[in-house]
Amino acid sequence: MTSFFDDVRDEWFSNVRGDVLSGLVVALALIPEAIAFSIIAGVDPKVGLYASFCIAVVISFVGGRPAMISAATGAMALVMVDLVADHGLQYLLAATLLCGIIQVIMGILKLGNLMRFVSRSVVIGFVNALAILIFLAQLPELSPFTEGVTTITYAMAAAGLAIIYLFPYLPKIGRLIPSPLVCIVGLTAVAMALHLEVRNVGSMGDLPDALPMFLLPNIPLNLQTLIIIAPYSLALAVVGLLESMMTATIVDELTDTPSNKNRECRGQGIANIVTSFFGGMAGCAMIGQSMINVKSGGRTRLSTLIAGVVLLILVVFLSDWVRQIPMAALVAVMIMVSIGTFNWQSIREFKTHPTSFNIVMLATVATTIFTHNLAYGVLVGVLLSALFFANKIGQFLTVTSHYSDDGNTRYYYVQGQVFFASTTPFLASFDTKEALDRVEIDVSLAHFWDVSAVDTLDKLVIRLQREGIDVKVVGLNHASRTLIDKFSIHDKRDIGLLD
Repeated sequence: MTSFFDDVRDEWFSNVRGDVLSGLVVALALIPEAIAFSIIAGVDPKVGLYASFCIAVVISFVGGRPAMISAATGAMALVMVDLVADHGLQYLLAATLLCGIIQVIMGILKLGNLMRFVSRSVVIGFVNALAILIFLAQLPELSPFTEGVTTITYAMAAAGLAIIYLFPYLPKIGRLIPSPLVCIVGLTAVAMALHLEVRNVGSMGDLPDALPMFLLPNIPLNLQTLIIIAPYSLALAVVGLLESMMTATIVDELTDTPSNKNRECRGQGIANIVTSFFGGMAGCAMIGQSMINVKSGGRTRLSTLIAGVVLLILVVFLSDWVRQIPMAALVAVMIMVSIGTFNWQSIREFKTHPTSFNIVMLATVATTIFTHNLAYGVLVGVLLSALFFANKIGQFLTVTSHYSDDGNTRYYYVQGQVFFASTTPFLASFDTKEALDRVEIDVSLAHFWDVSAVDTLDKLVIRLQREGIDVKVVGLNHASRTLIDKFSIHDKRDIGLLD
């Protein structure tokens, strides 16, 4: 029992002041983004706000990564646009429910372990792309073509950045209060006191005036409905988990603490199931808000819970005040996040990193920015990493040989990995037209990995046998022998496979 209470204290109450203050900052920053993502998805702003509240609160209890913020996101909103346009909100709620069920199943199957196959070059590319996207998303609020953007907007954004970066240097108080919170509260007070005509949160859309209510999706429960929502639900589940797993990995590095990826998969699913019953859209982890939380001092589950609860209180009970928050203040916070998120060291070390590393990183960045879909960027990065790795490992294959004293037998020695990427050089290393009585192939320092390798060995042995050469393969390890026994097609008794 002592260990249980110790775990609760560590996960919830080991950093109360920092978590409460960071949660306040995140809650304020969540509002305009939740509204914007709702607009992207084609639904009422309250759908995104309710989703952000529900997901943040639920994930704080069932998630696998303390201090990570999950809510309605742009990546998920882009996936659901067509579904909402063609079938409406009720089908979106049903798709969100099915998405959650799929994610829970993925967590039970421990698919979170697949994050081991995401290389560091992909993670850095993901981070840099996200930093660029966060920055680009702020440009409309600074564009002179946007209604309500004036020179005052630029002045307030500059003042906000000055507060964010200079406030921490103030003695004592600078470290007690997160500078982003000071920026938001301070600029809001100035705007209200001077009655400045600037774009504010109220300009983004109407805020809800009531608590979310439990409801069931009002759709026919039949096969046709399943056929409609299943593709969207699967896409939402994959995109949501991919972004959540990547964000969890980044927060792990920032805080130097581990996370349970499979628990996070299940938690994301549970959160989406709950939000579907309260009129919310599907969501996932938000790297931008998670970065705000961590950089503002958030470290435990309490920060995520505070962010969700305060968000609901703000939009429902304090909406008159929240509407007055200048967008310039939130833009300043997000620019700070984009600058802090970008891995500047990757630029400094560009010349020292291997070419393959840089190509993967740049491909991840370019794909993500071009498609505005983090999932596509990560997929391209992972595929390129796999190809480069296969090519590199495929080069670590050597075949040497020598003849017997009478010149009638040739002994080949294979060393390295034999798989689809190395089968061509493997086969080319043997002379199958040589006039010999016997060939012995020693593979004790080699490993056969796949069916392609077995097929290549088949071709080699059959070609030698056609020339009337007696072939013997020796030194097979247990795994290679099992694979060959299962998939080879040549007569093993004639070849004489030996241990």
